[in-house]
Amino acid sequence: MKATIAKDFNWEMGHRLPYHDGGCQNIHGHSYSMRVEVSGDIDARGMVIDYFDLKAAVQPIVERLDHSFLCSDSDETMCAFFRDNPMKVNMVSFHSTAENIALFILREITPEIAKYPNVEILKVRLCETARTFAEVSVDMKVYHV
Repeated sequence: MKATIAKDFNWEMGHRLPYHDGGCQNIHGHSYSMRVEVSGDIDARGMVIDYFDLKAAVQPIVERLDHSFLCSDSDETMCAFFRDNPMKVNMVSFHSTAENIALFILREITPEIAKYPNVEILKVRLCETARTFAEVSVDMKVYHV
């Protein structure tokens, strides 16, 4: 029997898109919410994965991002600022769009989720606002060889 379960996470984070023609080129932040969803076979315990284990796999990246600034290493203005003003910043090699952040988180948590062989699909839905989200997923079967 197959099932899907999910757990929601929330944090605050700043960023900017320096190339953007609108307001997103400015420093701003969001109250991010994220749903991490796993699908697969129900094991002998009656679970796809224990919610405790799901939280343990995801919480470290949430804590790393919470109350930080996500900065692209190509953003020369912000890189210079953070060199002179040490703060909680996460330097990344991508522009901090919702799509790229969701993919970044997916890649960060995949190794931990891969430890659960009955998980077949891992999905991350990242909401930047109440009305917008980006969603990415991976077929975990390739990790269970």
